[in-house]
Amino acid sequence: MQPLKPLAERVRPQTLTEFLGQEHLTAQGEVLCQSIQQKNIPSMILWGPPGVGKTTLARIICNELNMQFYQLSAVSAGVAEVRKVIEDSKMFGKVLLFLDEIHRFNKSQQDALLGAVENGNIILIGATTENPSFEVNNALLSRCQVYVLKTLEPETLRKIVDHAIQTDEVIKQKIVVIEETEALFLFSNGDARKLLNMIDILCNQPLNTIVINNAWVTKILQQKIALYDKNGETHYDVISAFIKSLRGSDPNGAVYWLARMLEGGENIEFIARRMLIMASEDIGNANPNALILATSTFQAIQMIGMPESRIILSQCATYLATSPKSNASYLAINDAIALVKKTGPLTVPLHLRNAPTKLMKQLDYGKDYQYAHSHENNFVEQEFLPETISGQKFYEPGSNNRENEIRQFLKSRWKEKYKY
Repeated sequence: MQPLKPLAERVRPQTLTEFLGQEHLTAQGEVLCQSIQQKNIPSMILWGPPGVGKTTLARIICNELNMQFYQLSAVSAGVAEVRKVIEDSKMFGKVLLFLDEIHRFNKSQQDALLGAVENGNIILIGATTENPSFEVNNALLSRCQVYVLKTLEPETLRKIVDHAIQTDEVIKQKIVVIEETEALFLFSNGDARKLLNMIDILCNQPLNTIVINNAWVTKILQQKIALYDKNGETHYDVISAFIKSLRGSDPNGAVYWLARMLEGGENIEFIARRMLIMASEDIGNANPNALILATSTFQAIQMIGMPESRIILSQCATYLATSPKSNASYLAINDAIALVKKTGPLTVPLHLRNAPTKLMKQLDYGKDYQYAHSHENNFVEQEFLPETISGQKFYEPGSNNRENEIRQFLKSRWKEKYKY
């Protein structure tokens, strides 16, 4: 007797009409639906959080095209496995390769796919939870369409639960009553696979009637939730706690949450990238060296790897946590972007325009521009914004030693604009 498959496998959709969610791609008339119907599928990257249908979509596409299907995980597969698929494509004709967690492949491994994707021997469907702009090399990315899959909404999650209860032969042997879904959806965090695994656990209790409500779900599941799931809800909660510890200047909290991520197998480049962003967003000009150290950290861990990178990450984390904080640059660019969206592309003042031709000079391009280095202290007051927003201030230095110096500098130059 073969072991029973998990519920998520037992009720996995086989056709696009059975597929729930991602209507912006799969609904009638939408791009992916049209491609499947026309049997004209490009190589693609499916980018989205865990459990939203990336693997299922790949299998549906394969079914619709009636193609030889290969599934590899970039966690365990290497160039040899990829080359085997390529060789098979030469023997059997065009094949579909689903490469899960494609962001785990390094550049040389991704490069091994290029020729086969380019000449059409392989339709590649890569799945990733990470931004492909960062994790997939440009040569491969340029040969693939990128489709963004969204976190599943509660309405869709409820439909998935109802479908499983109504159609699964095992669950149908019991009476299942759903009184509340808040705890189910909270624990699943928009992940359909996790949601179905939880339904499987709940319905596997030694009861003929299963009543699903928040209290019972919490009681049954709380001992079965992993301490750290790098592909699920805890992943986002822990990185949030880590960044907030850095922002809150607590090196102890920062190191603890860093340790949680490292012990859970989190991608160290993901951690370093978040610290790099934080160094600019939350520290900025209060300590410009923070961005330099965070950049060096990102580069260093790529050269060193684990386990030694834990030391480099810890050094950077404690440095960022103990640095003075300022979000002034972050607020400045947000305010500037908001104004650009509101006002549109305002005209560049004539004195700031480049004048490489005689005609442009005749039209007063560059006229009255004052070259700062020709004046005392390499500064002369002039307007650098479009006329309609003249005098607008976006950057307000923070209250810290470094930016207090910046404020005094700006005050000495711009007088009234930075008088406070």
